[in-house]
Amino acid sequence: MSFLTFGEIMLRLTPPVSGEKLYGSSVFAVNYAGSESNVASSLAILGNSVQFITKVPDNTIGDNAIRSLTNYGVDVAQIKKGGERLGTYFVELGSSIRPSRVIYDRKFSAFSQIDVNEFDWQEILEGKSWLFVSGITAAVSDSCAEATIALVAQAKKLNVNVAFDFNYRRTLWSDNLKARQVFDRILEHTDLLLGNVGGLIDVYDMKINGSNETEMAHHGIQLTAAQFGLKQIAFTIREHNSASSNRLGAVFFNEGKTYISPNYTVDITDRFGSGDAFAASILHALNKGWDNQKIINFAAAAFALKHTIPGDQHTSPEHEIISIMEGNTSGHVIR
Repeated sequence: MSFLTFGEIMLRLTPPVSGEKLYGSSVFAVNYAGSESNVASSLAILGNSVQFITKVPDNTIGDNAIRSLTNYGVDVAQIKKGGERLGTYFVELGSSIRPSRVIYDRKFSAFSQIDVNEFDWQEILEGKSWLFVSGITAAVSDSCAEATIALVAQAKKLNVNVAFDFNYRRTLWSDNLKARQVFDRILEHTDLLLGNVGGLIDVYDMKINGSNETEMAHHGIQLTAAQFGLKQIAFTIREHNSASSNRLGAVFFNEGKTYISPNYTVDITDRFGSGDAFAASILHALNKGWDNQKIINFAAAAFALKHTIPGDQHTSPEHEIISIMEGNTSGHVIR
């Protein structure tokens, strides 16, 4: 199978000292990342054929962003060049009772100003089995939303499976009603929905019941499947002990049945990109033809493992994720 992802890759700037605040920081670690590019790199690391579509400025920064993907084996042959700048975001990693923070600086980025007719979607989708898009791309600009909708519609015409991650970001939308209108149009063509209960509450004002996060995820999935007629839904579960420690798991709904993963309590190095690691691992596991319980167990292990890795990219190969999935979580040195 071959995968396609579409979205914005950005320059991530993070204070290099763990827990350091953005205020007063004069040095930043550089990383190139974005939801869809993170999924692409994870899929490639897991051994899949994957192409990433975006637009970057025709300068050294744009070239560096592209190079960051080729280092992982992602096909970048049809990335467009043009525009003025690469979108940027600043990350302040939280610690203990202090939450992490993100500041976006992506207005007027090359990607935000793409034209819906700039890409030949039929040609790009040829030979692909899965398309992955997220709500972040749809939030960047009206033209990005229209391009995403056009792409998923074309994918369905060509019998390409569509995976859509809510990835709702409050700071990128003017209000949740606009997000709902765009998401509704994408969901018309969606085969696999990814996300979490928070996205359902924020975008659709769903009333979700449950005495814990797992029960709420299960109820949220049932409501979502009924409302949108979806056959496959995968949600992450996150219980916050603090910004430094989370209890993590996942739920997978497939053809009317629900499967729940084991939970992992993780001391966090960097949580950014963990949802993308989850999405990539679900797609990888589906591609492998594994049974439903193994699919969600593998994806939950990847989701948890990413929290231990700095930067947005999940660089663990399949065998390392399987080792965690099989219970090897003591952290003992491997020699």
